[in-house]
Formats: sequence, structure tokens, C-alpha cells
Amino acid sequence: MIELEGVPELIDPVMVAAFEGWNDAGDAASTAVAHLDREWKGEVFAALDAEDYYDFQVNRPTVFLDNGVRKITWPTTRLSVVRVGGDKPRDLVLVRGIEPSMRWRSFCNELLALAHEMGVEMVVILGALLGDTPHTRPVPVSGVTSDPDLARTMDLEETRYEGPTGIVGILQEACTHAGVPAVSLWAAVPHYVSQPPNPKATLALLNRLEDLIGLRIPLGELPEDARAWQLGVDQLAAEDSEVAEYVQTLEEARDTAELPEASGEAIAREFERYLRRREPGAGPGSGPGVATEGGESPFLRESGSGRPRPPKPEKTEKPEKPEAGPGTAPDAGTGADAAPGGRPEAAGPGAKPGSGAGDAPEGAAGGTPDDPRDGDPSGGEGPDGGSGGQRER
Repeated sequence: MIELEGVPELIDPVMVAAFEGWNDAGDAASTAVAHLDREWKGEVFAALDAEDYYDFQVNRPTVFLDNGVRKITWPTTRLSVVRVGGDKPRDLVLVRGIEPSMRWRSFCNELLALAHEMGVEMVVILGALLGDTPHTRPVPVSGVTSDPDLARTMDLEETRYEGPTGIVGILQEACTHAGVPAVSLWAAVPHYVSQPPNPKATLALLNRLEDLIGLRIPLGELPEDARAWQLGVDQLAAEDSEVAEYVQTLEEARDTAELPEASGEAIAREFERYLRRREPGAGPGSGPGVATEGGESPFLRESGSGRPRPPKPEKTEKPEKPEAGPGTAPDAGTGADAAPGGRPEAAGPGAKPGSGAGDAPEGAAGGTPDDPRDGDPSGGEGPDGGSGGQRER
């Protein structure tokens, strides 16, 4: 049973949960909650009884030495609380653990009883799945809910998923039946680099969570870790021509599918995030909170037209505009000025208008079809250890 110890009265609390295992490809979701706990110095106040929900032959306890004394850490789910200051302070209840081995209904009922007792207003569950998405492009993040009203008011997708599910799907449905607003955020991890960690996917989830709950999340060293991760994968892919060709195929499919995303809505979403990070206390447009998942300024990702403006012809004799004629260079950007050498430089790997974290079309996981049952090309099986699975839609 959950034991509450010294939990203060909370302000507009939101519960943010993630579970290691089948719904955590690349450990992206559990790492995101761990990042929130570390950056905001969360205090653990409760834990579920491991005896009730875990098979210790599947999730084994670990032994460690504390000042020469041997101690045991049991696999379980722990809860901590953090208070986010600012003009409108708010509390977050962080739930981080391992997907339980048994008694899932009782497990969810315990968490919901705690949420009710603490006055939780909304539950956000983070997950990650394996998908046909290239590592060189922004990570697609989809937001889904079972509540039609919530889907309309928060610009989310109403889930239509049918098939095997994990604890993320069970907890979301339990929240719906209990009348608690619940949202799931899913990041698509490239299936050819499914091994944890994946800081780029973690960063994408935090960016989308920031947009959802309206809080500025300190990113710390995560943007730099995401850049280093992408460079490392770039180097590995360059050493294998077949992998490099496959990545290029994924890039072409992704770019073609996301052409409509160069929209005003996507630009506005990124601009709002930029302004939020420039609020008092965020520094003069610098610091760890400004970097995006690709490492560039948001405006570099939102470049306007895809073509550069050619230089105007020099005018030496007459100040007025010359008439177009055989000897006059046109100002239409054709000819030598628009040759391949005049192609605009990209803002970075995968930079394109409106392609920020969470800007992928709802339900898209890179190049996968919109059918949620096809969201996991691995057939629902994650990498060893159970990380990575099918998205609950």
C-alpha cells in the first residue's frame, strides 16, 4: 500500500508518469521523468509495495554497500513531488518505476487513489516506441487521449488503437473511467538505434510536455547530449553503406510526408516555446533552456521560403529601374544565380520549416502508416529487456 509522509498541500498538481519496459524504447520516457526529478530536486514521499506487483525473477533486486553495510534495493514504483516556481507556481507529482509484472488493475487503482487524495487535475503518461523514423530528423511526438472533449480542447488525437497494450494504456483507460483527464505522449525512436540512452527522444518528450502543461522545463545538458548522440549515430551510419542508404530512404519518406507541416500553426508553437524560455529568470536568450533538440535556434528551424534571394544586378549608369531587355539581367533569380551552388544552407541535420519536436502529424511515427497497429515495425516486441513497444492510440 502507498504510505504518504509529510506531503504538503499541492498547487494545481499534474501527475507525470513513465515506466521502464515495453513502453519505453531507448529508455526515453523514464529518462525524461528522471530528468524532471533531478532538475527540480524532487523529494520521494511514497513507494508501492514491491511484493504486490513484481516478479523478482524477472526484475531482480540489487545489492549495494552503504558505508560497509550491505543493503538491497527492490524494484518498485516511487513517487516524488516537485514545486515549479514563477508567477504561477505549480506542483508536479512524478511517478517513475518499472512496468509491473502482475495485478495491473490493483496497481492503477492505487495510483488513482493517491491522485484523488492529492487533488491531481490531470495525468500525463510518457512513452516511447520503435518506428520507421530517421535519426537525422526531429523526433515525432504524438499526443493521444481517450477523452473526446480533452482531444478538442488540447489539440490531441483521440485514440483509435486496438491490439496488445502495456501499463501506459491500462493506466490511461483507468483514468478515463475514474473521470481523471489523462494524456499519453509518445516519442518515436529509430528502430535501427533502439539501444538506450536516446537523449534526443527524451528532449522531444520534454519539449512536448512543456507545451502541454505550460511550464518552462530546464533542459540542463540534455541538448548537448542530444547533439552528441546524433553525431555518434551519423558516424556509425557512415561506416556502413547499406545503413547510410536506408537512412536516406527514411529521410526522403519523412520529408515528403511532412511537407504540409510547414504551417503557421507549427511556427506559432515553436515561437511560443521560444518566448517562454526568454521569460525573466531564463537569461537573455541564452542558457540551457534555449537550445532545441537539434541544437539550433528555433528560428533556424523555421526558415521561411526554401529559396535564397538572389543578388540584385548592379546599376552603374541610371538610378531608375532598367527595363528588361536582352542586355539586362532579370531580377527573378534564374540563370547562374539560381544554379545548384545557390541552394540555401540547411540549419542543421534535419532542419526544415516547422519540423520541431511534436510537430509531426498526430499518429505519425516517421515513415510508418497512420494505422496505429503499424506504429511498431518490430511487431510489438522491444529490444532486449522489453524496452520499446507499440503505441497506445
